[in-house]
Amino acid sequence: MNKKYIQPRFINRELSWLDFNARVLQEAAHRNVPLLDRLRFIGIFSNNLDEFFQVRYATVQRIAQSEKTGKKIFGGESATELLKMITQKVIGQQKESTKILREIEKELEKEQIYFVNENHVLDEHKVFLKEYFIQKVSPALMTIMISENQNQDFSDNQSFLAVKLSIESKEVSQNQFALIEIPKELDRFIVLPQLGEKQYVMFLDDLIRYHFHLIFNFNEFSSITSHMIKVTRDAELDMEGDVSKSYINKIVKSVRERILAEPVRLVYDIDIPLDTLNLVKDILGMDSTDSLIPGGRYHHRRDYMNFPNLKNTDLQYDKVDPVNIPGLSLEKSIIKAVDKKDFLLYTPYHSFSYLIKFLREAALDPEVTTIKITIYRLSKLSNVASALINAVKNGKKVLVQIELQARFDETNNIIYAEKMEASGVQLIFGIPGLKVHSKIGLIEKTVNGKKKRYGFISTGNFNEDTAKIYTDYTLLTSNQKILKEVNKVFNFLQVHYKLKKYKHLIVSPHYTNNSVVRLINKEIENHKAGLNSGIRLKLNAITNFKMIEKLYEASCEGVPIKMIVRGICCLIPGVKGMSENIEVISIVDKYLEHPRVYIFENNDSHKVYLSSADFMTRNIENRVEVAVPIYDTILQEEILDVFEITWNDNVKARRINGPEQNIFVKGKGNETRSQWKIHDYYYEKSNK
Repeated sequence: MNKKYIQPRFINRELSWLDFNARVLQEAAHRNVPLLDRLRFIGIFSNNLDEFFQVRYATVQRIAQSEKTGKKIFGGESATELLKMITQKVIGQQKESTKILREIEKELEKEQIYFVNENHVLDEHKVFLKEYFIQKVSPALMTIMISENQNQDFSDNQSFLAVKLSIESKEVSQNQFALIEIPKELDRFIVLPQLGEKQYVMFLDDLIRYHFHLIFNFNEFSSITSHMIKVTRDAELDMEGDVSKSYINKIVKSVRERILAEPVRLVYDIDIPLDTLNLVKDILGMDSTDSLIPGGRYHHRRDYMNFPNLKNTDLQYDKVDPVNIPGLSLEKSIIKAVDKKDFLLYTPYHSFSYLIKFLREAALDPEVTTIKITIYRLSKLSNVASALINAVKNGKKVLVQIELQARFDETNNIIYAEKMEASGVQLIFGIPGLKVHSKIGLIEKTVNGKKKRYGFISTGNFNEDTAKIYTDYTLLTSNQKILKEVNKVFNFLQVHYKLKKYKHLIVSPHYTNNSVVRLINKEIENHKAGLNSGIRLKLNAITNFKMIEKLYEASCEGVPIKMIVRGICCLIPGVKGMSENIEVISIVDKYLEHPRVYIFENNDSHKVYLSSADFMTRNIENRVEVAVPIYDTILQEEILDVFEITWNDNVKARRINGPEQNIFVKGKGNETRSQWKIHDYYYEKSNK
């Protein structure tokens, strides 16, 4: 007798994340994406997967290795079952990515761009390659001869060439093995001299292979074969709650220990000889819970993110200049403009330079006394940090809350923390057990003996690099009621656990859940009373089961809910009796959709919030997050317009978590590609 099918209420978080990464892979496959950008999407897909294994897979693996099954955590599957499901799904995606890559390479050949390996080097390139290898590559190579009698270090997340060196003669037959690290500091792609209209690119891996005779010239080997392997290790930091001065040292120590962490994934060339593969597995100590992924000839495909531009500008997205914000000028005072009204910055459609100018102006203004800011991820060369240091040199008091545990950016943040501290910036490191993920800044002026505040609240990091490719809102305001509460957040960070009350802001970890539930309940009440109701959400992720259940409740009461979720979505839309009034789409395109927006119909008197918080347990319960209400009706209308443009996308929108996964939305009539349409929208606004 067949068991009765029971409709699940949630999608597993890890599997949903893999579904998101499949959307990234769709961009690499799609012919409406320029060829070189399709290559870069292969890189993004691979980089995402690397981080997934370092963090999420590693977490599931630790649970599988413990005495817990994890069924309650993972919604039914045991941790061991989930590891198998992940590996199976990833193997399928890796095969698909290899197929897509081959198709892209064939298309590039039609554009007279050729990948050259060690077996197809042209005579015209031999001198160039030899000189390049001797001058740049050879000094950077780390080659490890495998020996059973020595303790050897294979502790990094790294790509290696696993090399088998054979001596075959009548007297002797023996093999030696070596691992060659692919140097991270060198460009992975070498652009060779152009011949006529033909352009040539060579992998660093193949350049190394081509010069094996120079590396292994200590013996006469009858054959040398090599195959790529890639190791991924657990990236979780082992940290105790400590915000003392030794906190930086603890982070540094934990980052170093991350390098020595247990391997969780081995990707290998499917053609690797079994004796070489077994040797590698033994060296790394791989076990049954580790993910073994057969791949192609090349790994570390994340390097495609930095594939050279070459000379074919038509093979990549056009560079689009940001549009002006009416009423703001980079040549005039930002503070004076914000003193009169609120402004909304939406990168990359607008330039991040407005925020830099705001901070630089504050650093010079003699009436400014104090600058406060939270920092999560800074760019490698940060103008934000430079402006803050400049402010200290001009006698301002500068308070910076910097999150040292921003995963994979710990080292960069530590470097800037030390620079700022050395210049006189007052640093605070937050609260034990709580990451500070809020994106807030505050500027205090004393005018005629009275204090006045100016500030900004953002959905994204204060990072000029990501601001070019991440869509994010930043509210620039002089609303004293809002900024008084922003200052309360800073007080909370300085005086741990001293709770504040907020009338305007929604602040995690203490208030987000209850505040959002109240807003949802109001929409339910309005619907029951026959008033206009509705909820619109734009999120990176939604994984919190309690929040999902609340949205299910609203749906069952008849409240229409539209959701745009870029990444993980554990909610299942469109199920009769559970979520039939919920629709969910996901947009993946040229820019990474990053803002968090909450819109509540409120009987046509909209409540609109911009937030740093997704609907994830970590954002709601374990982080300091800030959502700000938008009171200016013109800015409200702008956010609503942009949401609707995005919702009506019929080129890059996908339906997710339905009967079929990642199905493109097909619209009738004209095509609407939202990111293109949003640029046009802002361009028209700037020219009114």
